[in-house]
Amino acid sequence: MSEVAIRQSPATREAHTVKNVLIAMAILFVFMVLFLPLIVVFVEAFRKGLSVFLNAFVDPDARAAIRLTLLVAVIAVPFNAVFGVAAAWLIAKFNFSGRNFLLTLVDLPFSVSPVISGLVYVLLFGAQGWFGGWLKSHHIEFIFAVPGIVLATIFVTFPFVARELIPLMQAQGTAEEEAALTLGASGFHTFWHVTLPNIKWALLYGVLLCNARAMGEFGAVSVVSGHIRGLTETMPLHIEALYNDYNFAAAFAVATLLASLGLVTLALKSLLEWRHADALAASQHH
Repeated sequence: MSEVAIRQSPATREAHTVKNVLIAMAILFVFMVLFLPLIVVFVEAFRKGLSVFLNAFVDPDARAAIRLTLLVAVIAVPFNAVFGVAAAWLIAKFNFSGRNFLLTLVDLPFSVSPVISGLVYVLLFGAQGWFGGWLKSHHIEFIFAVPGIVLATIFVTFPFVARELIPLMQAQGTAEEEAALTLGASGFHTFWHVTLPNIKWALLYGVLLCNARAMGEFGAVSVVSGHIRGLTETMPLHIEALYNDYNFAAAFAVATLLASLGLVTLALKSLLEWRHADALAASQHH
């Protein structure tokens, strides 16, 4: 049968019709669920004019929320980058008792609600918690303070870097590291000059995802923060507070900042996928 006849056959025409319908449904779904809410955020933020939009960021509570969000990300993301590299190295390069258990622990935040993790920290470090009395006697503030917010953020974000690196490092194997060690390189030099160059793009990809989640985390942070304006409110919590106060213009204005950070993350993610598709394809095959 000729190619023209195949294209004109009823079965082929039906397949093309089904494909076009599915594509249209997918585009409509993405527009309604993703793009339309994003458009609404920016429209509502500027509805009352540029001056009202800018005044939302003059508010001391808004600036405090932005500073706290950045502070938490600056602490949590490097910590999770170091942990992720160490965990990926251990899981991918060595066979040991408890390896599968460690891998399960890495995945734990994916299966536990962030609210539950926040409640666990309150149970452990709150005033009536297991370690609350000791912390209070030593004048250490944990719950309803910055340390609790940082720890809750670290918990919910620590799988991102490790989960990007583990499949890639497993696919690469240990041949290059073993060759370097055979030639007399130390463990540190082997990691720095052999392993790290091979994983750098997947590591950066994981860091981007970790940073986006750290800045946008709400559930766990909401539980441990106490919602103290100007002190323990991150940007997501500040947005909720403004919305509950019917200050919609300010709420959407601050939301545009979070949305813009997400768009920047998406752009950088797409750039990495485009320029380094081979390295990232292996890291995402899980």
